[in-house]
Amino acid sequence: MSVTRNQIQVSNIHSKYAIKLEKVGAELFAQFLARIYFEIPNCVIAQFSKLKIISGGNSKIFRNHFLAKLENLFVVPANTFDNVKGEFPIGFFIWNTQQKEKIERIEADVLDLNGNFIKNKFFYTYDNEKGKINEWLNHFKIPKNSENIGFLMADAPDFQNNNFVCLLNEKGTRHGIFLTISQNNLKESCIYLTVRHSIESSWLNDRDQFLYPNKGWEKDTKFQNDCLAFALFHGQNRITSNGGINHWIPFTEQEVNSREKFDSNFMTNFIKGKLKPTGNGTLLEAEKHRITALVFSAEAQAVFEAGKALWIYYHTQPKCNVNASLYDIREYFQGRNEAGKMNNKSQDETYNQLIGELRDSLKKLAKKIEPKVYEYGFLKA
Repeated sequence: MSVTRNQIQVSNIHSKYAIKLEKVGAELFAQFLARIYFEIPNCVIAQFSKLKIISGGNSKIFRNHFLAKLENLFVVPANTFDNVKGEFPIGFFIWNTQQKEKIERIEADVLDLNGNFIKNKFFYTYDNEKGKINEWLNHFKIPKNSENIGFLMADAPDFQNNNFVCLLNEKGTRHGIFLTISQNNLKESCIYLTVRHSIESSWLNDRDQFLYPNKGWEKDTKFQNDCLAFALFHGQNRITSNGGINHWIPFTEQEVNSREKFDSNFMTNFIKGKLKPTGNGTLLEAEKHRITALVFSAEAQAVFEAGKALWIYYHTQPKCNVNASLYDIREYFQGRNEAGKMNNKSQDETYNQLIGELRDSLKKLAKKIEPKVYEYGFLKA
């Protein structure tokens, strides 16, 4: 394979500033920025690129060497540019390298596709944070071979990877973090899933990082219970009775007019305070010997009511599976296309109305949860 002169020059630039660039040196924009900064001192740099110089984890070392005042910044959707399909922000920066300032937090004007001002938004380096949300999640691991009710699949702590965060019967094959769920860490698992999914992803928050929270959430049982309700009925709860015993049915047989007994009443017993957590302790020490039922907010109760109406309707179907999960119910009514993906809608209008009402109630619950996500430091505003 032949090597061009340009490739050699790029390689030389990378080598020259390797210590100051480290991992971000693999990015051409960083090599150009480094060369201008170090070889043309006290200049003004106009740059447009992704926001990796600010919030990229690989840019941390470079940020210690690139000291400049950001005079101005505005961001636009990436698809403002032709042939760009990704949904993420592109920033237009003006750097004054005469004034030496360390990047920590910057404020940007946000413009839409037509150049109209929307609002201001802060972007952060996250260099001085306690850690990311996955480090927090590590506190809630349970011993291997423990009895479990499923697995939480976690992934890189930013919005662009939220689609991979879900509840599963078994560990998947994708490279990621799989947390075994038991009664001892059920609430924390649901908090994680809820924090990742209660705020919708957008082009603007695509690179925002989920962080190690403060301790405020530990005593906020309303927040914990709201997160449990949200996780039980969210579309990323992919627990299925086809993968083993379904421990995630949030109702009793009597509540949904089931014709047979469920294989597991774990979830309703947990909600009613009939289970005593054992084994591995968590930060929720008060939960260890809980014998009282969980108390849910009005918004969470509305989610349960909408969910119960859906379950009741499903149990009127001649071929219903008594132990069906929410995922199973959706698959039953919506079916799958030729590619194997679940269809968006059903031919059954009653089901469409019921699932629509459930999703609407979930959105209202998410709005109630959202301020707590910021208050407890899972995200920075």
